[in-house]
Amino acid sequence: MAYEFKLPDIGEGIHEGEIVQWLVKPGDFVNEDQLIVEIMTDKVTAEIPSPVSGVIQETRGKAGEIIHVGSVIAVFGEKGASAQPAAKAQGATQAVAPAEKTVSNGNGNSAEKSIDVTVQEKPAIGKVLAAPATRKLARELGVELSQVSGSGPRGRITQGDVRQSQPGGGIAMQPAIAAVSAPGGFKSLGERRVPLGGMRRKIAEHLVKSKHTAPHFSYVEEADMSKLVALRDELLPLAEEQGIKLSYLPFIIKAVIAGLRKYPMLNSQLDEAKQEQVFKNDYHIGVAVATDQGLIVPVVKYADQKNLFALATEIRTLADKARSNKLTLDELKGGTFTLTSIGSIGGMFSVPIINYPEVGIMGIHKIERRPVVRIMNGQEQIVIRDMMYLSISCDHRAVDGAEAALFVKEVIQYLENPSRLIATL
Repeated sequence: MAYEFKLPDIGEGIHEGEIVQWLVKPGDFVNEDQLIVEIMTDKVTAEIPSPVSGVIQETRGKAGEIIHVGSVIAVFGEKGASAQPAAKAQGATQAVAPAEKTVSNGNGNSAEKSIDVTVQEKPAIGKVLAAPATRKLARELGVELSQVSGSGPRGRITQGDVRQSQPGGGIAMQPAIAAVSAPGGFKSLGERRVPLGGMRRKIAEHLVKSKHTAPHFSYVEEADMSKLVALRDELLPLAEEQGIKLSYLPFIIKAVIAGLRKYPMLNSQLDEAKQEQVFKNDYHIGVAVATDQGLIVPVVKYADQKNLFALATEIRTLADKARSNKLTLDELKGGTFTLTSIGSIGGMFSVPIINYPEVGIMGIHKIERRPVVRIMNGQEQIVIRDMMYLSISCDHRAVDGAEAALFVKEVIQYLENPSRLIATL
């Protein structure tokens, strides 16, 4: 009998995934544990290995289609099916007779027998190994992946490989668009449609759920970061000696945790089924990272138990993994409060959308030197200070406006008086 391979459970709470691309096609011979398909679930792209060795008889689902855990995604040929042509197509130089192999179906019972063929493999001819983010970058830069030599594991093409192969001296190539005559003598360039799929679809679904479920409200306040700027400057040489890039984010995380301790409703979630507000005793801080695929939020677990340098190191590691599409599902789940920063881009402040099912998210913005009024020696004086806006969005079902405002004020107290912040480490 043919062996039907069903999409396995690849993470807690994951019920479905989107096919990113098939790495094999019907007629191909594959070895057990050979990667056969890329599936995107909850912002993680997982490469699914073959459970058996044999010939791919059928693949079910095309790129962009949603499939559910437990659904059949591939069918392996019946016992005795010839694997020699497929092996030859893959560049195999030697093959031996197929042997029967009993395959577990995942519940402790044995399933149908599969074909197990031993081959001496060479790299697949014409097969391009690249992550979805890398493929997207290649499309944007006009790079043909089949012409790029991969420097990653198993010849996988990295984003660096794509950039090095970019034509036109680093200038992205744009597809030609035929002009169409329009009324008034103008020439219309028409439009371009791109399917809403992959990461962008996941982000869209998550944001719609958040806005439709949680009644949002927002609050904005400014903080004088002058003392914190001076403290960071003082610590920079020590951090650099240890190879650590020290941004302001670890300091802000520590200040936020101090605020969450005083106002625990911001570190909670709503259990709508049981109509309960669940207060979290751990502090798992999500840090939004902009990537080629969209905004990803890896989570710094037990952030309260880590010092500034440890936080800086972990934040950078998670950000690098997010941009290279290497985050695990565990690194993306379990957050209790989220920070999102657009300070490097500019603007005054933002009104972020809650990272549901959390009940609060704080926006961090640029630090800008500007004149402010301060009372010095009993008189009002205009002085230059390092100022920054903080914004917060909350789920009004769990947090009142006054509580959110007091929470932000508490955070600012620690940012403006970093000696208090150091005392919490």
